[in-house]
Amino acid sequence: MIRSILARVLLCAGLIFPWQVSAEGRFRSPDILVLGDSQLSFGAGQAFVDFFRQNAAQCGLSRKMSVGVIGVRSSSLAGFTAASGPAKGLICDVDKTWKVNAGVYGVLKDGKNPYRQIGQGKAYQFCQKGVTPFQAMFAKGYYMPQLLVMFFLGNATDRWADSPADAMEDVRRTMRDVPADVPCIFMTTAPAYDQATVRTRLKAQKNIAAAFKQNGMRCTFVEGYTPETIAENRGNPANFRRKPSGKVKDPFHPTEAAARAFLALRRDDLCRAISRQMSPG
Repeated sequence: MIRSILARVLLCAGLIFPWQVSAEGRFRSPDILVLGDSQLSFGAGQAFVDFFRQNAAQCGLSRKMSVGVIGVRSSSLAGFTAASGPAKGLICDVDKTWKVNAGVYGVLKDGKNPYRQIGQGKAYQFCQKGVTPFQAMFAKGYYMPQLLVMFFLGNATDRWADSPADAMEDVRRTMRDVPADVPCIFMTTAPAYDQATVRTRLKAQKNIAAAFKQNGMRCTFVEGYTPETIAENRGNPANFRRKPSGKVKDPFHPTEAAARAFLALRRDDLCRAISRQMSPG
């Protein structure tokens, strides 16, 4: 009785999170968490789940490790490190058209429909008042992955391309919010279809890579934009969703098959990053 009353008092005071007073075993964190933007929702989500299943041995991982993937529409590091305002709203506000804003895969998927709204459901309680989504996610007793893979670029392209200082700020805030004992990798997303977008995203990738390097590379950086991956996607309509006429209708989100090809091209570097994070020193 006393314990129950104390739990309610602490919850009202904002000192603990809802899942910490839930029955034990209500939520189990995936061992590997892949967190990123809409490329995960529209093609790469299941590809990442299968990548870890198929390449566990090569990457020095146990096949028994569970994999969970969350791709949030229009999200970026700026949103996951914001305690309030429009940036956090991109993660936490309900989409007015679709009513959901994320795609989930692996052990986080519940049923046939992969789409969920962040902030709703026991596995997506990232929208607590006064704290950032990262802080809510990594609160004691909630998400405790043995490996975190961040997969972002699109929504942050202009911010990072235009300002190395903003890229540095996003990394600094991310390192503040992600627990120091969580091994982490940051990987930029797969190349877009058109040359102009590729050019800008290469600049953004350069600046965010430099920011991680200047912050000590606590998270290992893996390039998504390489000569090989650009050659695979740029100007290749087969790797993107098309209209009946054959014209590309979505030049920013490669299909699942294209995402698998992308991960195959990046497999060796990604495995090396995993080995570095899981076996430091």
